[in-house]
Amino acid sequence: MSKPAGYSPNFKRPAEIMRMRRKRTRSDASVFSSPSGQGSTAGQSDSSPAGVRPFSPGPFFNPHIRPGGGIKRRNPFANIENTYSPSKKCLIYKEDGHAEAVDRCKIKKMTETEGEEEMSTKTDCNAVLPLSARLTEAEKHEHQDVYSKECLSFSEDDSLFEEEEEDVVSPLIKSPQAIAPASIAPPVCTVFPTDWSLKTRLLFTSPLTLSWAEHPKAQEEAHGLSQHLRAHFSTLPHSLQDPRSCSELRCAFQQSLVYWQHPSLPWLSLFPRINAERSFTGKCTPWAQDRALQQSLMSEWSVSLSSLYSLLKTKLCPYFYLCSYQFTVLFRAAGVGGSSSITALISPTTRGLRESMKAEGIEFSLPLVEDRRQSREQYTQQGEEEEEQECSELKEAEGKNDGDNDDEDGDFSWLKEIGVQDQIKKPDSITIQLQKEGQIVSLDHKPESVVCVEGTHTFTLINFLINCKSLVAAAGSQAGLPPTLLAPSAFRGATMHTLKARSVNVKSQIGGSYQSISSLEITGPILPSSLHTITTLLRPAQKGNFSTALYTHTPTAVMNTHTTEPQSSSGSLDLTACGLHPASIQQLQQPSTLGKTALSHISMNNYSYTWRS
Repeated sequence: MSKPAGYSPNFKRPAEIMRMRRKRTRSDASVFSSPSGQGSTAGQSDSSPAGVRPFSPGPFFNPHIRPGGGIKRRNPFANIENTYSPSKKCLIYKEDGHAEAVDRCKIKKMTETEGEEEMSTKTDCNAVLPLSARLTEAEKHEHQDVYSKECLSFSEDDSLFEEEEEDVVSPLIKSPQAIAPASIAPPVCTVFPTDWSLKTRLLFTSPLTLSWAEHPKAQEEAHGLSQHLRAHFSTLPHSLQDPRSCSELRCAFQQSLVYWQHPSLPWLSLFPRINAERSFTGKCTPWAQDRALQQSLMSEWSVSLSSLYSLLKTKLCPYFYLCSYQFTVLFRAAGVGGSSSITALISPTTRGLRESMKAEGIEFSLPLVEDRRQSREQYTQQGEEEEEQECSELKEAEGKNDGDNDDEDGDFSWLKEIGVQDQIKKPDSITIQLQKEGQIVSLDHKPESVVCVEGTHTFTLINFLINCKSLVAAAGSQAGLPPTLLAPSAFRGATMHTLKARSVNVKSQIGGSYQSISSLEITGPILPSSLHTITTLLRPAQKGNFSTALYTHTPTAVMNTHTTEPQSSSGSLDLTACGLHPASIQQLQQPSTLGKTALSHISMNNYSYTWRS
């Protein structure tokens, strides 16, 4: 037959194309379904020459590499040329610091021609890399695992192939300087931050038993109370094999549970006092309607408060709390909390309380408000000079005397210029005053309302609290009841109390199995020194492995606010006679770093602390 003009020998009829597709399908099926290597050899000779990939990018036809594997979908856009992408090159760092780009596909092809049976586990990278960049055995396996994750994969929805993007980077790509040695251990933290908030509950959990902490013997309990009164502390070893049989540990634990309180009414729980009306409802309160009894209670309470301040001033008591039905006051001795003078924190406060303190001549500061103001000033200093001038003008306008209302007409002179002075109603002086005081009133009952009193003004604050009529509720379930005083040391009129401890063994599901976990629950007004002492005792008893959940009395969380600058010298601020453990004193002397938050969880693992707030 004569060939027509424009005939191309590469042209194929549709019937011939369908025949070639059926032939390729049969050849692919014979390659991967043959149990021996014969089918694959035949399929390779029919469909593609030796050493050539199939229609879709993937490994060579080798029964040892993919025994019994499934059939890959054909990619009509794939060929031998576009499988070698420049993006598949990796950088190999030599000893001189220079990097050389090597094609990963070429590395794979060269390693496949070595004749090894298991390419994914026995490929020797040193066979293709230069002598200066040879890898160790550990790096070989790591490189092989990462390379296997970066192989080409096929999508279920389409026939186009795409490369998996992995976050793991091969050690060949990383710089040697960026690889940190695995032998460096994490730093060990032996202390946790000082938390000045009051806790209502502690829940300790440990894989080791905590039953040694409850049901003390009469002799152990008496010895622990005696140690607390005499301020004697026993030294424990780094690790205890059997805490149950260690009498010194059990005595020290009873010593750490002691606190002092005034007043003490066995049928009433006098902590917490804020939002605690439900706990007082229905209880016997004979002083509610008896004025003479109320005066007697307040008289004894005033004596106890004066005794506490005297102990605080002579550094025989490191701190104490005053808990009323409206606010809580924390008094700290000089040298405690990073301050060189006596400090008092009051939270939450109201505008009426602050105005009453100003009227009594008590100077105080609002630490959180001042910190916010300083941060704003630093932000404005970084801006333009024009913005700084505008801010200064606004501050000067806010700082003017409220009684200067002579030029109010001048402030609204622009209304006359546009001719609407009769249509616009001018705000009166009362409205202007309320707008200026809006920000002050908005602080009431919030953490930002915390007040700090320092130095000799704390003595004036004591007299103010003794004579303040609003310190005691005039109505309600807490009517006529003086505030609660809490301290770690004994004072006049105080009653010794101990925290309640209860141990329970529970089973917790960890993974697919249940493991026995021991728990210890401690309830009561838990002071900062008690928290530190208890965790110090659990350190050797539980072999440095336990965790703690802390439940904070919310109004006292802001007590962690750092109020003063660090003290200049601590030689004259000796607190060894305050009756606390030397380690607890050292921790309480450090400035607080928690801000207006409190610790919610403390965990110790291998004698190292971690925490969160």
